[in-house]
Amino acid sequence: MSQKTWVEIMPYLKGLLKLLFKSPILLYRLGLGFLVGRLFMVMTTIGRKSGKLRHTAIEFHEFEGKPTVMSGWGTRTDWYRNLEANPLATVQTWRGAQSVRARRIETEEELRRAFEWAQSNPTIRNMMKLAGFEMTPEQFIAERERFTFVTFEPTDEPTPAPLKADLVWVWALLLPICLWIVWNIR
Repeated sequence: MSQKTWVEIMPYLKGLLKLLFKSPILLYRLGLGFLVGRLFMVMTTIGRKSGKLRHTAIEFHEFEGKPTVMSGWGTRTDWYRNLEANPLATVQTWRGAQSVRARRIETEEELRRAFEWAQSNPTIRNMMKLAGFEMTPEQFIAERERFTFVTFEPTDEPTPAPLKADLVWVWALLLPICLWIVWNIR
C-alpha cells in the first residue's frame, strides 16, 4: 500500500467547516433544494446508536444511472457507519426523494468500471488528482480499501422519511421585509 495522502490523514470535520458542509440541508429545508440538488443530495439514514433520523448533505454523481458518492473520510464517517448498520436510506436530489438501499462498490469488475467512470468525469478526476490519488486502474484495484464508493439502488422496502421543506414559511416573512427595505432605500 502506498503512503497515505493528505486527504486520508485529514481530521474529520468540526466547527464552522462542518456547519458549512451542512448548509445544503438548510437550503432543502427552505424549499431551495432545486438550486443545489444537482450537486448535493440529502441522505436520510437511521442513527446506528440513537435510532433517530440523520440527515447528511453529500456531493453525488450518477454512476450507471444511480446516485453514487465517494466518502472523503472513508469508513470513518457517521453516515457510512449508519449505513453499515442499516443500508436502507432515502436520498433527495433535484429529482425528488427516492427510497434506496446503499451498497459499497467492492467487486473488482465494478471497481474497474467505477475507476473508468471517475476518470471520465472531469470533476471526480480532478478531485482525485488534487487529493493525490493519481494511479492506474490496477493500482486502484490493488488499493481498493483506500476508497469508499457507495451506490444507492432503488428499493420498495420502507426507508426513513425524507427531509421536509419545513422552513418555507420563512419566505413569507422575508419577502415583506425585503420589499420594505427596497422601498425605503429609493
